[in-house]
Order: sequence, then C-alpha cells, then structure tokens
Amino acid sequence: MSDLRFDDPLTGGGDAPANVHDNFRMPGKIVCIGRNYREHAKELGNEVPAEPLFFLKPSTSIIRDGDAIVLPPQSERVEFEGEIAVVIGSRLKNASESDAIAAVSGIVAVNDVTARDLQRKDSQWTRAKGFDTFCPVGEVIEGTHDLGNLVVITRVNGEERQRANTNEMVFSIPMLLSYVSHVMTLEPGDLVATGTPAGVGPLKSGDVVEVEIEGVSRVSNPVVGQS
Repeated sequence: MSDLRFDDPLTGGGDAPANVHDNFRMPGKIVCIGRNYREHAKELGNEVPAEPLFFLKPSTSIIRDGDAIVLPPQSERVEFEGEIAVVIGSRLKNASESDAIAAVSGIVAVNDVTARDLQRKDSQWTRAKGFDTFCPVGEVIEGTHDLGNLVVITRVNGEERQRANTNEMVFSIPMLLSYVSHVMTLEPGDLVATGTPAGVGPLKSGDVVEVEIEGVSRVSNPVVGQS
C-alpha cells in the first residue's frame, strides 16, 4: 500500500487510491484554465476571454497512465482535451509572476476529459468536467522548464489530433498562476492545467488517447463504456 495520503479537504484525507503509484502526490485541488488558445475558443464558437477563465475539477477524477477513461451513461459526447499542467511546489497567495515561476515544482501531461453535451447544457461545468476518470495525469517531471516553449500533443489511436506551443497561449503560465493566486491560495501539490489547444474531438469505447508534453511527460489511456 502506498504511503501517500489523499489531501482533498472535502474528505479530510485518507489513503491514496490504489491506482496512484510512483512519487505522485494527490492534489488538494485541480485548477483548470478555459479558452486559453484562440483557435480552441473559436472552434467551440466562443470569444477569447478578456481575463483568465478558470474552474475546478475534483481530485476524484484523477487516473494515471494506463487506467481506463470510463464513458458515463449521462453523456452522449465525451471529448479529449490535452493540456500542459504545472505542479505547485510552494504556497502561492497574491503572488507576482516571478514568485509564481519559482513555485513551480514540476510539469505533467493532463487530459481534461469533458462531457461536451453536458457542458453546453449546464450553466456551469462541474458535472461535465467532474466525472470519475475524467482527469488522466502522467508522470510528474520535476525541475526547471522553459514555460514559454513547451509543446503539447494529443493523439487518438496513434493519429495526431492536437499540437500547440505554450507561446500560442492567450495568457502565459506565470500570469495564470499569479492571477489564480489572487483569487485562491495555491498549496503545494495543487495542479494547474493551463488550457487546451484547437482540435478537441470525441472519444468512443475502444479508443486509446495519449497526451504528450514533447520530451517531458506523457499519459495514455484506453476508453471503455461503463459496465
């Protein structure tokens, strides 16, 4: 049994789920950025926001490399969203961009799986983004990285569907971390997923979806229907 603890404040902590391995630390919260690539906002018929748009996913949505994404019966269209996520290494509150950069302890590939039909139906996104298995997370790669020059790629069944560089973001990673920290405190272990580029699309049972931060981190997951 892993000696990791599940640090979700809503549950009061507990043993890490059985599918958590390596040195991964379950985050207290997962902060996700919406519409941070212009072409992605455009493909969904949305305007680029004037300031960062963000929301939360529950820690219970996390799975790891090789675990199955389960298609829920409540949705008829579940889509992949490959993203670059950063792991917070030290507490951030009302932080400057330079302080935010210094607080990043690692980079990890994340798939912000989304029930697109429910997202369009609901006035907020918790249900569409929050199903169990809807946050595949790869291996966290620690150390310093050039946050302005990372490439995210998503493949479905080996076919490339998404590719973008962080230099194409509407809001840079340091700006996002600073902005979020002026709303809520970011604690060590928290994940911040920085938005998905254009090219999102549906998943079906039998697919294998892979998100890669080129040369850094990768997560690959089969897709199954709910039994």
